[in-house]
Amino acid sequence: MTDVMAWIGLGSNLDDPARQVNTALAELDRLPQSRLLACSGLYRSAPMGPQDQPDYINAVAGLATALPAGALLDALQAIEQAHRRVRGEHWGPRTLDLDILLYGEDRINTPDLKVPHPGMAERNFVLAPLVEVAPQLTVPGLGDIQALCDAVSDNGLERVGDVEWHPATPDVDRNN
Repeated sequence: MTDVMAWIGLGSNLDDPARQVNTALAELDRLPQSRLLACSGLYRSAPMGPQDQPDYINAVAGLATALPAGALLDALQAIEQAHRRVRGEHWGPRTLDLDILLYGEDRINTPDLKVPHPGMAERNFVLAPLVEVAPQLTVPGLGDIQALCDAVSDNGLERVGDVEWHPATPDVDRNN
């Protein structure tokens, strides 16, 4: 299988969220048959769900991967578990949330995975970071990423810094 560009949304609002996101980026870059190619800056956003929780730190990463979408989802959920992700309250606080936003040009609709990610067109904390790193991107079935971003309110979204991720050294064996 040739590499597919997968766009991954990252978010955290517990246990030093910026550190959680930065650590997850390094873990994404170590996934087998994958290489992290791009990452937005860090954005602070208000929680989507219950408002009695801390603000989120969000970012978007571009991952070239030969992993099938289901295997990539499994790998992301394993990273979430390593960060002690607890799946309790819907849209509740979390140490780490990793979502497959896009998987190449594919449209996926299975019980476990929906791509493009449902709701991404209404989420400024997804769209603004995506525009930062892939301003020419077209979202299958939804259109131009810049137009999608322009159509949503910023809702107080604030870019708060850069990530600490740096590309892995080229001699790393990525086929294991």
